[in-house]
Amino acid sequence: MIGKLRTARLMIAALLAGASVQALAEPVTIHVAPNGDDRAPGSAGRPVRSLARAQALVRAANVRDDVAVELADGTYTLARPLVFRAADGGQNGHKVEWRAAAGAKPVLSGGLAISGFTVFDAERRIYVADTPKGLDARQLWVNDTLAERPWIEVKRADVKFGATGFEIVKPALAYIGTLKRPDRLEVEATGFFTDRFSPVKSISGTTVTMQQPAWDNNSWGYDTITKPIFPEDSRMFLVNALEFIGKTNDWHAKPYQWVLDPEAGKLYLRIAQDDDIKDLKVVLPTLETLVSISGTPAAPVEKLSFKGLRFSYSSWLGPSKPTGYANQQSGAFLYETSPIRPKDAWESCGWGCVEFESMRQRWHQMPAAVQVSAARDITFERNHFTQLGQIGLGIGNDANAHLTGVGLATQGIRVTRNHFAVLSGSAIMAGGIRVEAHHPEDAKLVNRDLAIEDNVVATVSQEYRDNAAILTTYIAGARIAHNDISDAPYDAIAVGWGWGYNDVGGNPNYDENQKGYVHNVKYTTPTVLGDTLIEGNRIHGVKTWFMDGGAIYNLSANPNSVIRGNHIFDIGGKIALYLDEGSKHFQVTGNVIDTRGKWLNINTAGKMFRRRISTDNLATGNWHNSMATGGRWLDEIGNVEKDNFLVPDRDWPAEAQAVIAAAGIRK
Repeated sequence: MIGKLRTARLMIAALLAGASVQALAEPVTIHVAPNGDDRAPGSAGRPVRSLARAQALVRAANVRDDVAVELADGTYTLARPLVFRAADGGQNGHKVEWRAAAGAKPVLSGGLAISGFTVFDAERRIYVADTPKGLDARQLWVNDTLAERPWIEVKRADVKFGATGFEIVKPALAYIGTLKRPDRLEVEATGFFTDRFSPVKSISGTTVTMQQPAWDNNSWGYDTITKPIFPEDSRMFLVNALEFIGKTNDWHAKPYQWVLDPEAGKLYLRIAQDDDIKDLKVVLPTLETLVSISGTPAAPVEKLSFKGLRFSYSSWLGPSKPTGYANQQSGAFLYETSPIRPKDAWESCGWGCVEFESMRQRWHQMPAAVQVSAARDITFERNHFTQLGQIGLGIGNDANAHLTGVGLATQGIRVTRNHFAVLSGSAIMAGGIRVEAHHPEDAKLVNRDLAIEDNVVATVSQEYRDNAAILTTYIAGARIAHNDISDAPYDAIAVGWGWGYNDVGGNPNYDENQKGYVHNVKYTTPTVLGDTLIEGNRIHGVKTWFMDGGAIYNLSANPNSVIRGNHIFDIGGKIALYLDEGSKHFQVTGNVIDTRGKWLNINTAGKMFRRRISTDNLATGNWHNSMATGGRWLDEIGNVEKDNFLVPDRDWPAEAQAVIAAAGIRK
């Protein structure tokens, strides 16, 4: 009997030992190198060449093992987007990791290097090179800096707007009627918070006819091309004509200007004085999407991570199409047309109208270069998102912003210690804005548990200035902590969405003044938004273009949310902390604010402040050098501002110094 017990114990011990060995076993590693061979097994000595082949090898191993795909140094040029579906993630509890080899800096590129330039116009320093016919793009990088399409600024007094475009009334601009490619010309207009693009259809003499529906969609709503909220704060440009190169003086224009002719397959590039064209690295993007990670809400991609990679060279072509970019705010735009749009909307609907409100739940979102939807436990760590012609990373956006047509439904996404820079749009846009995002019928669609921590974000939203550097909309549990954010034209961190429109009982301002619920639902249940934490961020050099918005900004009810321990400085006279319309349930505490403008602002809807459209917000224990606040901070309406510390000379006390020292990237 004793012998049998001893044998049983030995067998159990052996089984446990085997299990421990299995648990500690190294993952299957698949090696990839630019000089590899897809007929090879993917071993260290015989790597495969393509990422598609590596994907196939992952699918053969991830059911029974953890898998690592290790990329050697070099550039991996994508002929098409790299798409990860449920079968590409971890299976049966296992994990899949795509990572750089030790010391390597692999690049996943959608770019095409352009060479073979010859002189086109020596006096103007313009060169020309061949490109694939039919290839179009909105961005070009020269030595990895963003070159600009040539432009001129037009004052509003120089034109007379109409239903189909505008008439040029300034004689000095009459030459615009002689442009060789008017169909490549665009109007860009920035307002109080919008950055709109509308392509030209044709020019006859001084009459400029615009593409539709872009012109209609850009000329009604709020802060439009034809009716900006504050004309003195708005600007208008004509962009993308070869004849414009050199028109704007060098104090304002970039030295590198370019024009692409897709039909002829020609790229024209003006270079800096004393440059040698042969020494320049010129890259033209060929893809709109680099990477898509997307399962389905019922079968999401799971346990997939990316470490040490660089994602570069993409171009979103949406604004070049007849639909243009009818921007509404932070990457949201009007794409669809309304059958009830008034014919005179371009002049009668510049500050909203009941017909425009019928489109509010139908806005689209800008697609990102790297997209994540219908996914759980996805990690991005120590990657570089650079030289991208749109938003860098999109997480759980609406279906219209995803290559796969599947949106939302993310959980446990971690974005940590990455570097986002030289982007045309936001670094990160997370969450959707349509009904399915804020009141989903299926709980699987809810975006929840998102962490954005210890990232560097610099020089973003270079072309789509309306984009917040980091935006999270309807997220249940977003944590945005210890990021370093600089050089951005609009908000550094924007959370929430909807202006209180979709909150319980709706927004009385839109109800009574804009008749917003004639075409929309007035909800009796809350949105999914809540439990947002914005903590320990170092924010500086933002708000460089727009007056509206704040370095940290919120929209709508956001229960159990906190803005704490952030350091905001170098924002000129702009707003630091802004709780916009419908903001509720925030605690703002322990922040250090350095601004010549309003350190704290809340939108309490003007004379309607007693309606508590924004309420239940507490700002306490903050240090600030400006006395200016905005909106109504009154106990009687539930917005309390108390026990904060004014430090006009910026001689911050020890407690504030500790906040300053702790803000930003953690070691």
